Amino acid sequence: MTSSSSTASLAGRTALVTGGGSGLGRAVARSLVADGARVVITGRDAEALKRTSDELGPDLVLPRVCDVSLPADVEALAEALADLEISILVNNAGVAGPVAPLTDISPEEWDEVFDVNVRGVFLMCRAFLPAMTRRGSGDVINVASVSGKRPLLRRTPYCASKMAVIGLTTTLAGEVGPAGVTVNSLSPGPVSGPRMERNFRLEAERTGSSYAEAEEAFVSRAALGRMVTEDEVGEAVTAMLRMRGLCGADIDLSAGMVAR
Repeated sequence: MTSSSSTASLAGRTALVTGGGSGLGRAVARSLVADGARVVITGRDAEALKRTSDELGPDLVLPRVCDVSLPADVEALAEALADLEISILVNNAGVAGPVAPLTDISPEEWDEVFDVNVRGVFLMCRAFLPAMTRRGSGDVINVASVSGKRPLLRRTPYCASKMAVIGLTTTLAGEVGPAGVTVNSLSPGPVSGPRMERNFRLEAERTGSSYAEAEEAFVSRAALGRMVTEDEVGEAVTAMLRMRGLCGADIDLSAGMVAR
């Protein structure tokens, strides 16, 4: 059975993007809209969701408050969207977690990262995959990371959570692929924006270096000598949705941060 991801554009399809109020989620929503899709964006910040909806067009982008780590929130979201045919699910919601040696990280900090980054993907897939498998088509893209594929010191919860997402993706693809549903992951490298600025600031404070030195030490690992942009990530999502036969794959988008 051929997945709907083989179509040339996304016109007529409805996508659901978690963490869609800002950053990568907003960029993904923007790219999906530009390619013809209607988009539901979710997140915990109602004002951020409204700003994104207003920016991209309230008739094209529907905001819905939801904490993906909470089963009750996800169940309520699925019920509220029951009349929509969600054929694309982009699990983008995530938290960066602490920047510290593992021995200085509390169990609560560890659990917070896994609750959003892994449990959230599980709950959203659990809620929205059944309708896709019944229809015999649909696409899921889980946003992972190159972190964990190569050392990223003092970021163990984040790295471990993103590698868990990749494992979830490859196994889930085998479960639902026979029903015509594709599941893939996209692993961005460092993305320019507030999150990386926070990380560079914390690393500079920890090492006694300057912000510029902390940034340079990080981005110099990439073949292109730069970070990727939010818009590049958004464009990668729509490109993956147009790639026939892509299932169970993990795609690096890292400006050459990870080389095999």
